[in-house]
Amino acid sequence: MHHPGQIDELTDVLPCVNNIPIILPINTPHNTPMTRTWKDVERLTVKEALKEAEELREEINFHNYRYYTLDSPVISDAGFDRLMLRLEEIEERFPGLVTPDSPTQRVGAKPLPEFGTIKHTLPMLSLDNAFSEEEAREFDRRIKRFLKTAQEFEYVAEPKIDGLAVELVYENGAFKSGSTRGDGYTGEDITQNLRTVKSVPLRLLSRGKEKAIIPRRLEVRGEVYLPKEGFRKINAEREKKGEPLFSNPRNAAAGSLRQLDPRITASRPLDIFCYGVGRVDGIQFSTHMEMLEYLKKAGIKVNPLIDVVDTIEGAIKYHKKIEGLREKLGYKLDGVVLKVNNLALQEKLGMRTRNPKWALAFKFEPEQETTVVKGIEVGVGRTGALTPVALLEPVTVGGVTIERATLHNQDDIDRKDVRIGDTVIVERAGDVIPEVFCVVKDRRRGTEKPFTMPAVCPECGSKVEKTGAIHFCTGGLSCPAQLMETISHFSSRRAMDIEGLGEKHVEQFVKDGLIKDVADIYYLKKDDIVKLERWAEKSADNLIESIEKSKTPTLERLIYSLGIRGVGEHMAGVLAREFKSLSPFMKPGMEANMEAKEEELMAVHGIGPETARSIVDFFSEPQNVKVIEKLRKAGVGFPGKKAGQGVLDGKTFLFTGALRTFSREEAKRLVEEKGGIAAPAVSKNVDYVVAGESPGSKYDKAKALGLKIISEEEFRKMVQG
Repeated sequence: MHHPGQIDELTDVLPCVNNIPIILPINTPHNTPMTRTWKDVERLTVKEALKEAEELREEINFHNYRYYTLDSPVISDAGFDRLMLRLEEIEERFPGLVTPDSPTQRVGAKPLPEFGTIKHTLPMLSLDNAFSEEEAREFDRRIKRFLKTAQEFEYVAEPKIDGLAVELVYENGAFKSGSTRGDGYTGEDITQNLRTVKSVPLRLLSRGKEKAIIPRRLEVRGEVYLPKEGFRKINAEREKKGEPLFSNPRNAAAGSLRQLDPRITASRPLDIFCYGVGRVDGIQFSTHMEMLEYLKKAGIKVNPLIDVVDTIEGAIKYHKKIEGLREKLGYKLDGVVLKVNNLALQEKLGMRTRNPKWALAFKFEPEQETTVVKGIEVGVGRTGALTPVALLEPVTVGGVTIERATLHNQDDIDRKDVRIGDTVIVERAGDVIPEVFCVVKDRRRGTEKPFTMPAVCPECGSKVEKTGAIHFCTGGLSCPAQLMETISHFSSRRAMDIEGLGEKHVEQFVKDGLIKDVADIYYLKKDDIVKLERWAEKSADNLIESIEKSKTPTLERLIYSLGIRGVGEHMAGVLAREFKSLSPFMKPGMEANMEAKEEELMAVHGIGPETARSIVDFFSEPQNVKVIEKLRKAGVGFPGKKAGQGVLDGKTFLFTGALRTFSREEAKRLVEEKGGIAAPAVSKNVDYVVAGESPGSKYDKAKALGLKIISEEEFRKMVQG
């Protein structure tokens, strides 16, 4: 669903929002979104399709503006979805009518090899900073001295968003290009990524009785940011995958916008507030606020907290007001920006080398305090990642008592040189997790103790290995901290495929002590299950039956199910094809022969040193071997492969598009059962690309690499031998 809609019908004239009258044209389809009918797409002429597509785009752009810019939707989810579906149907039927600024084109284009550059017509300069009220007053006095006047004048005061500065270029109302600030004169071309940000209009709004004038060229400056809630979700996902966490929303926003694959950017909930313009051809303004009002009218998102103040004292009051709202807002701020409102005065004041004389960034007090590190403890996450946490003397930061602060990883500890007993500055920005900002080394007494990560997991005693900057527990199959994640992966469809063992059920079994490792799944008894809440005899029977069915996996799925770090579906297939069984990894003394075994693994095409070390570490851990033997005793089959045993032996297949006679999962399973490998992505190692209906980007990449492409019928015949 696109909108949290509350309204199904519109009136002809809507209320003012941000002092802008929003007026809908009378007698448009908007007034009956629930009952409108359309001519069958197949019966449309090109002329009819063009007219309807243009009307739909205008209508959808308006509703996007209401939702993303004004936060005031006037159509239901269902009504909006129908408009989008209709436009998608027309563009699919008439692909020549698709325009770059169509609302359907926000999903992200193909990955780029690298970013190009765009030169700014007018420089995007940084701002001078003030950190106190007196410095803000001095800024005001400096302007008055330059202008040789004691007369007060207006400032535009606006929240200073902590994000990434960008420029959006519109030509004749259509979004043409977008770039980062860069060095102020030349920025990176991130046009494709900015297209995916839903609050960036692909066409300026020009509808209703008071249409906005559309200039020939409009360069809009703004700040792309990641809302706090979006930041939390992204970091939770990264932690689940064992990826390094973003340290703050600004870094997350910058990292999201600078992805070479725009589809990754599209998956992140980025937003924007615009605050100024560069070059404008075809329209003039007399004040900065007049320009902002125009941007709002044209559909550009402007912060609703922006205000005009009469004096510098009014600006200081505004600063205090916004700082008081800081915790309650859904985005991160680090101050307010003051700008002389009169554009003629701005012109007269001019620029320094690096910043304008007519603007100031009036920063907030940093949310920091000094305290002492009493100790450092290590927590183990769901993915096995070990995270050091500083135990602090309690201190109040931003109105909240802080007793713990993250140290991220050993590299972070070493870089900051944090020791137990150190006096440190801790920082809490908004509602982000507190962290140790730096050490006050002048207060060291010589009794402080350095810290190093433990050699064994504090939860299960398994060996700890470092991958990149992160330390991981190698006892994946039995570590209590990883148990939920391990079971979910082990029982997933692409692994052992145990239907009915959902996350809530796993949590229930673990809490009641029925499952302490993945092997315990195969020792579950119906009598124990039915005693639990929300379980009946039928559902217990179904689960037991599903568990029994899972006892005969292919070797690829068995290896994948073990959750070895760095071993996904493709790598599991490589290992199965190369080593034929798990036996080579289960030999006694494997740990003693670790170096030789790593070399043997790295001799296999596609296996690098980190993956090789991860595989050896996994099978060298006694706890993992114990659980694997427990699986074998429970009746789980440990299949072996023999050269030539399957008609697809040693061949790698990739599927793209919709298959008629198989589901994608069925086709992959069939490949594995016949001795082949189902690849997850296009590479030169793929032997056959099976193209179904409407193949996607994988098909284009396969053609470019010169891979052999076969039909579903040809694949079916190969399977049948």
